[in-house]
Amino acid sequence: MQSAAIRPLDNMLPRKLLTPEHEAFRETARKFYTKEVVPNIEKYEQQQHVDRDLWNKAGELGLLCTTMPEEYGGSGVDRLYSMIMIEEQAYAGDSASGFSLHSDIVANYINNFGNEEQKKHWLPKMATGEVVTAIAMTEPGTGSDLQAVRTSAVLDGDEYVINGSKIFITNGYLCDMAIVVCKTGNSEKGSANLSLLIVEANRAGFSKGKPLNKIGMKGQDTCELFFDNVRVPKENLLGMEGMGFIMLMKELAWERMLVAIICQAGAEASFAHTVQYTKDRKAFGKPIGAFQNTRFKLAELRTEIDFCRTYLDRCMELQLEGTLAVDAAAAAKYKISDMFSKVVDECLQLHGGYGFMLEYPIARAYIDNRANRIYAGTNEIMKELISRSL
Repeated sequence: MQSAAIRPLDNMLPRKLLTPEHEAFRETARKFYTKEVVPNIEKYEQQQHVDRDLWNKAGELGLLCTTMPEEYGGSGVDRLYSMIMIEEQAYAGDSASGFSLHSDIVANYINNFGNEEQKKHWLPKMATGEVVTAIAMTEPGTGSDLQAVRTSAVLDGDEYVINGSKIFITNGYLCDMAIVVCKTGNSEKGSANLSLLIVEANRAGFSKGKPLNKIGMKGQDTCELFFDNVRVPKENLLGMEGMGFIMLMKELAWERMLVAIICQAGAEASFAHTVQYTKDRKAFGKPIGAFQNTRFKLAELRTEIDFCRTYLDRCMELQLEGTLAVDAAAAAKYKISDMFSKVVDECLQLHGGYGFMLEYPIARAYIDNRANRIYAGTNEIMKELISRSL
């Protein structure tokens, strides 16, 4: 059986995006995943969520909310640090921890749209792992159609009263706070009816379902959230009422980049496992990697992986400059998640029957990967976004 953790092969075109400081951070992240996560993957899958103290350990090492300003507990670094954290998660074979949603999505909403009081209250606690967060968008009947959200928030005096439910919420079971997408208006223009509210998990009427029984990503904390006359002060409004859809659109491009990053790294990890397997496994008296079909198939996969890596790194350069277009981010999410699906399928085939055994990382990657073409906007939605730029 192969170890879950592996280092990717060197790219054919050397990456020039990262500095020695970035690589030093990579070493810290790599050691964290190797020590704290890899030995516990089966445990997390059985209980359907990570241990709560894993968040505190990540916070102690400065691995959470690194891109947030130092005054709010972060390190004030660029988003390449976020990319490195996600890459190391994939190289470790970890589909359980939900750090990126917490650090790179929820934290960004608060930092970009929150007032000073909200930033000072939440961001430092998020950086240490004292508070685990989620964002509650999807509902049982909405899917990708955010304008069809039914969860309502009605202003009653100085408080909003929230009623409704959300589904497929990452970090939902362990969350101490969730940013909830609510309907606060009745305008004919559906996008003008949405607002974002900060909701603490200990509020009366806020309840959580059991972790959902998924076909993959079984260690990932994913559940339903329910709101039954949950009252929150109007000060919990994030940004302005009716601006929720605009805020969501602003951050969704980065969320799609996060999916592209983990798919790229996942493909690199799956490929590295498979190259090693084809060297070790023998058939007809020689390694299966010596057969022309295997060599050619690996050559094809390596080429596709490296082409996508070049595009992704260029997207990250534009992201740092603040000039990454919505369609380019959508293309990265769509193409690279599709590429990962192809790579992991072909790699499983090269493993033969052992590829179907969950003790092998390729089998876990095969089932864990499938959600990437669905969440953060389905790949069909990505194609729609790309087509609008034509």
